[in-house]
Amino acid sequence: MNTFLWGALPYLVFYLATGIAASFAHAFFNPLSDVPALGASGAIAGVIGCYVRLFPYARLIVVVPILFLPLFFEIQAVFFAAFWFLIQVLQGTLELLTPSGGGGVAWWAHVGGFIAGLLLTPVVRRPARGYRSYYADEGIYGLTPLGHR
Repeated sequence: MNTFLWGALPYLVFYLATGIAASFAHAFFNPLSDVPALGASGAIAGVIGCYVRLFPYARLIVVVPILFLPLFFEIQAVFFAAFWFLIQVLQGTLELLTPSGGGGVAWWAHVGGFIAGLLLTPVVRRPARGYRSYYADEGIYGLTPLGHR
């Protein structure tokens, strides 16, 4: 997701909206928490949700460190986001079942921001007529602007 596709102001509004939604999700699942949550990581989760909705078949290069050796591999954005989302939900559920006294990771803010990003994407998506023509010889690895081959 490139800010040049939307412009700086619409991107900022989207980012802040997903951050606010993330803060509400955190407050809903942690009503007794004394630790304030800003929602910045939830806003990043919203950007991830929007990206996976706009470009589900985009190929991401992921690094998995095994001891001191990095292992690189490609995965489609939709599979990465699904795995990431599942981890957030599992960690959030585990934290609900075994609450800790101190501040930790706002797992439910990540979940709320991601869902807000998924839901707000149609609102901020530029109509197809707003894009320039795509030529077959453009792009890396032969991907169309929507991430398809």
